[in-house]
Amino acid sequence: MSRIGKQPVSIPAKVKVEVRGTSIFIEGPKGKLQQSIPGRITATIEKDKIVVSRQGDDAQAKALHGLTRSLISNMVKGVSEGYVKKLEIHGVGFKAAVKGKQVDLALGFSHPLLFDIPDQIKITVDENTKLTIEGPDKQVVGQAAAEIRGYYPPEPYKGKGVRYAGEHIIRKEGKTVQ
Repeated sequence: MSRIGKQPVSIPAKVKVEVRGTSIFIEGPKGKLQQSIPGRITATIEKDKIVVSRQGDDAQAKALHGLTRSLISNMVKGVSEGYVKKLEIHGVGFKAAVKGKQVDLALGFSHPLLFDIPDQIKITVDENTKLTIEGPDKQVVGQAAAEIRGYYPPEPYKGKGVRYAGEHIIRKEGKTVQ
């Protein structure tokens, strides 16, 4: 039995869960999420818990059992509390601004970089250099943060670029003149 898969997922008071066939729908104060469940995995609601079970004991069924339980747990946490990623921009003249449904990034290139904000995601900019990405879907929040960071990852010589809040960059020593 999967150690993760056999643990039930508790449902908070403000969250509504519905299982329809091979899909699970979860709705809460932060938004709505939907996930399809693999064929040999079943999810049932018992009182205020979601129980995930599997048919079969082969390796794939065991892996899908734990994965499905983790995805459901992340969905419940996302619609009740939400997920947050923070980014920092370092560099002279580097800045960001939210314009409608896009983030305008000035990262030292000859053109501005425009990042389209996905649905259900909220991006705020503080002090022109601190971005906060919030939303109910853990995967979409992480992917948006990774794409913005990917435009200009932090470089090791001067430390310029977009980095996660609290990320430590190992600096290199530059060339010296003899």
